[in-house]
Amino acid sequence: MAADNPPALRVADGSTVEIATCDCFEDQITHEGQDFGTLDWERINPATGPIYVEGAEPGDLLVVHIKDIRVADRGVMTTGPNLGVFGDELSQNVIRMVPIVNGEAVFSERVRLPLRPMIGVIGTAPATDRVPCGTPGDHGGNMDCTRITTGARLILPVNVPGALFALGDLHAAMGDGEVAVCGIEIAGTVKVQLHVLKGRTWPVPMLVNDDTVMTIASAQLLDEAATLATKRMAHWLAQEFSLDLAEAALLLSATGQLRVCQVVDPLKTARMEVPRGVLEGLGFTFPY
Repeated sequence: MAADNPPALRVADGSTVEIATCDCFEDQITHEGQDFGTLDWERINPATGPIYVEGAEPGDLLVVHIKDIRVADRGVMTTGPNLGVFGDELSQNVIRMVPIVNGEAVFSERVRLPLRPMIGVIGTAPATDRVPCGTPGDHGGNMDCTRITTGARLILPVNVPGALFALGDLHAAMGDGEVAVCGIEIAGTVKVQLHVLKGRTWPVPMLVNDDTVMTIASAQLLDEAATLATKRMAHWLAQEFSLDLAEAALLLSATGQLRVCQVVDPLKTARMEVPRGVLEGLGFTFPY
């Protein structure tokens, strides 16, 4: 993701866009016996875009309302040496093709999993750096947050004119942590509505859904990401609802849920969740 990527599409503020994506391997894996050496690792985690949103200027926020996620009829999983949490214990690469049948992921003959489609890579262009799509950060990117799913409103920074929004890396299902280095990686189509939000100084990325408001942060170490997500939420509470920092900290300690997004990317990602009802009691409203 970069400021100098030419837009693939220009849309008006408030537009609804349907975006088709490859899986995180750019659909390179076709069968379980495939040799890992045949993969082009420069093609991992592609994002479709970027989309230029008219009226989006640096300092604004981009609200991405995820309206629908539709996935293909087969996903893929893989793990092996130097991959994920178990990379120091595994001696060979393993590929598993995962058919999607009647709304379930057929993990094995004995295990079928409910579909929980979510978006792994989603973000806007950074102001100056060129960030690989596989790396998360304050611009979004490869956050692998299971809450980035249908119905959610993801709030991202606008660092360059038009925001230059892109997404990819869909999962048919994924557990928090993405511990083997993948979810059920899958191609698909995402429908989003894009709104420009002006006049707010919020600690993005943030996410709002029907139940929860959360801050998301990425850092070299998981402890650092967890601390950053928590402090961002506390300072936002203090700013938005006229709390002192101690009161915000106590509120988070009483009701906040600190959770892991992923531990396998170049930066680790965590989120701090607060029940929306608690915040609405303080006066929180959201325009989209």
